[in-house]
Amino acid sequence: MWIALGIIVFVLLVGVLIYNGLVRLNVRVDEAWSDITVQLKRRADLIPNLINTVKGYAAHEKTVFENVTAARSAMLNVKGPAEAGKVENQFQQTMKSLFAVAEAYPDLKANENFKSLQAELTDTEDKIQAARRFYNGSARDLNTKIKTIPTSILANMLGFKIREFFGVDETEAAKISNPTDVKF
Repeated sequence: MWIALGIIVFVLLVGVLIYNGLVRLNVRVDEAWSDITVQLKRRADLIPNLINTVKGYAAHEKTVFENVTAARSAMLNVKGPAEAGKVENQFQQTMKSLFAVAEAYPDLKANENFKSLQAELTDTEDKIQAARRFYNGSARDLNTKIKTIPTSILANMLGFKIREFFGVDETEAAKISNPTDVKF
């Protein structure tokens, strides 16, 4: 009887440890996703200032500004990592266009306001990449736990789900690798 009771206690203890580990990883993934959304919001908040600075020098580049504004709006409305990855790639393309326009205006490149905004945007991009790596690492750890035995048994019973990675799909990867074509 003591042996049976010991086995039951051991199984319950292992179950609690596995469950707590899964919860901890799940919370880490949620936290990492939150970090990404904070940085995406920060970048979206910088964009109007950058656009207004560039607009003063390049008023006739209306399409570029419209595309950047649309990309900014899309970034604010992402629902998950897969959608965020796709929108992120489109955003990168529109930002290339904006900076290509800026290259055409030497006075703009020398403008302190533009330099400051560009530096802030670069810093934010670095933070997004760090948050993205942290998220993907956390998702990897959770997904590994969910897929390995004996954790997978308890994870499936308790409804833990595999998390998507924040990445670039193949069609978007091809777009990123091509330089932006800006015509005046």
